[in-house]
Amino acid sequence: MYLKSLTINGFKSFAKKGELEFSAPITAIVGPNGSGKSNVAESFRFVLGEQSVKSMRGKRGEDLIWGGSESVSRGNRAQVEVVLDNSKRQFPLDFDEVRIERVVHRDGQNEYLLNGSAVRLKDVQELLAVANIGSTGHHIISQGEADRIISAGPRERREMIEDALGLKVYQLKKNEAERKLDKTRENIAQVESLRREAAPHLRYLEKQVQKIEKSLEVQTKLKGAYLEYLKREDSYIAFHADRLHALRQEPTAVLEEVKKQLAAAKDVLKAAEANDEESSGVVAAEEAWRAASKNRQTALRELGQIEGQLAYLVRRIEERSRPKSVALPAIPRGELERVVADIEQQVAGVAQRDDLALIKRTLTDVVRRLRVLLERAPEAPVVDDDEELAKERAELEVGATALRLKMEEAETIEREAEAGYNNVRKSLEAEAHGARQAEREVFRLVGEQRMFEATVERIDRELLALERDRDEFKRELEESVALLGRELARYFETPLEIDGVVVSSEIIAAEDRSLQRARRHELEKLKIRLEELGIGATDDTMKEWQEAKERDAFLEREVADLTASVEKLMTLIAELTSELQEQFFAGIDKISVEFNTFFTLMFGGGEASLARVEPKSKVKSEDEDGTEESEEERETEVGIELNVKLPNKRVKGLEMLSGGERALTSIALIFAMSQVNPPPFVILDETDAALDEANSRRYGDLIEALAKKSQLILITHNRETMSRASVLYGITMGSDGVSKLLSVRLEEALAVAK
Repeated sequence: MYLKSLTINGFKSFAKKGELEFSAPITAIVGPNGSGKSNVAESFRFVLGEQSVKSMRGKRGEDLIWGGSESVSRGNRAQVEVVLDNSKRQFPLDFDEVRIERVVHRDGQNEYLLNGSAVRLKDVQELLAVANIGSTGHHIISQGEADRIISAGPRERREMIEDALGLKVYQLKKNEAERKLDKTRENIAQVESLRREAAPHLRYLEKQVQKIEKSLEVQTKLKGAYLEYLKREDSYIAFHADRLHALRQEPTAVLEEVKKQLAAAKDVLKAAEANDEESSGVVAAEEAWRAASKNRQTALRELGQIEGQLAYLVRRIEERSRPKSVALPAIPRGELERVVADIEQQVAGVAQRDDLALIKRTLTDVVRRLRVLLERAPEAPVVDDDEELAKERAELEVGATALRLKMEEAETIEREAEAGYNNVRKSLEAEAHGARQAEREVFRLVGEQRMFEATVERIDRELLALERDRDEFKRELEESVALLGRELARYFETPLEIDGVVVSSEIIAAEDRSLQRARRHELEKLKIRLEELGIGATDDTMKEWQEAKERDAFLEREVADLTASVEKLMTLIAELTSELQEQFFAGIDKISVEFNTFFTLMFGGGEASLARVEPKSKVKSEDEDGTEESEEERETEVGIELNVKLPNKRVKGLEMLSGGERALTSIALIFAMSQVNPPPFVILDETDAALDEANSRRYGDLIEALAKKSQLILITHNRETMSRASVLYGITMGSDGVSKLLSVRLEEALAVAK
């Protein structure tokens, strides 16, 4: 036996626990009307997962719970448990018994237990579908539902027959696949929506990354150019500084010796001139010349300062008159102080020189450095108005004019003093008198002093220019470190190679400076390019782009996987549909044969069959311009129609059958479906109520034939039907309204009676 027992507790009229054991092929449940017999059939529906409260003669879930009476209080829950035999492993569980339990509470909560473990309704349905068992269908025919298969439409009748043929498992799989297909398509739409939302930001990040990559490329080029420039510049400055310092030592030492000799000769000459009134005064002439030269240099310095202030003021006025440009980065105060200190040192170095050309070059260099510094400085807000600037400019121009006149006068005096000194020198050279030996010695030493001073001065000018190059080198080094990192501070660790050959310091020092200036120009162009591209938060942007790119790639893979899942699900649905259709058509033919057999037995003749119906629906089609052209017919799902022919009676349709004929036809079809794919058990609730005595006997014969393949539970009032049962359960109801069970095993009763 597949069905072993049923336990009811608190379900409808069964206020107290009642247990029914099914140990015979046919078990009958009898009792007066209203005693609760049909509640047993409904308890089967309930425990097997029926969700329609209406099909169990209720409106709400709490209607299934014992509602109470005057003597028995109402219950809080209803519990039904069914025990099925699984010794043959018909169910895919490693248990000899399968216990399915369902509990409903008054708050509407449902619990499903499988062998004591909580499970989902879906799990119960899938388990039962394997054994061709369901909460509704052909194997549970409730009171008044025998006629349902006759009055049902083609589509509903198809579903009932599919259930009888055991195709429920395929239908569940197909429905699950269709549900997954809809969910997958919904997920694809959501993922594609996320990609569309993220696409603009991803494109923006890609542009930023491209810009950053170009910036990094420029940085790489700039770093390489800086390393070469710094290496070459440092080697050049160090080499020539050592060379010039070594070259300056000898003329400096000789100059000091000449100065000592000249001082001694001047002392001798002063003593001789003091005794010789006719002395030409060569010492006085030389001192006057030097004093005039010093006055001219002082005037030149003052004029240079005034002209520098005037140039700065003119530039400020010009800046006021043109549109403001974007402010450049601020110059650190430390760098400004360093530049000022360098200028002071440079000016002090040439202040005592007599070379006018050196002074002019120094002033030009100072102005250039100041211009470079001012061009890099940020624009300051203008606090003075145009009138004040014009007034200050006028005052500076007056001062510059006065200094120019003063310098011209000093130059005239210097030229006159130089001419006087030269006249004295020439007159002394013309004389061969022994008393002029001291003057000639002074002139010789003065000539040598000037020669060595010019040599030292030339070397100093080169050293000064080299020092300016060194300052510029330091500034470039600081700027490169600030711009590209401290790696450039170790430029000296990188050997300079050309075609794999290390370039020596001598080769670098001998190189034409125009090439280094070209490299400097290239550095400036790269820095301008880098400033245009900007550096910005490179790491953060790259990280954000990488994350956005990885997320987009992940979403793209998700779309691909989901699309592949859609294709697989569509293939699975097509395969299930094909399998379902094939088995359905084969089952229809088998049921039709059995239906004809049972129909003939029930009616003593006649014919009955099942026919496939393919309904068609009309669909309007339109041409390209939107106007209606024709109507097409599209096939829908196949339905089932019943064709019957009664013996000695012309009946054109099922609606022309009498109540008894409809009942017999329904029973014949139900038994036919049970014969083709026998369910483990069949529950028939008063399906024999409309039968007369003769038909009841035929019904009983059919029941005994059906019991050979399926276990039967019959709810009946028919004595003929009761006689075919091995076990009778009687249900009574007392004054308390509670259904009670009484059981009788007929074999034992007959034995006692005998």
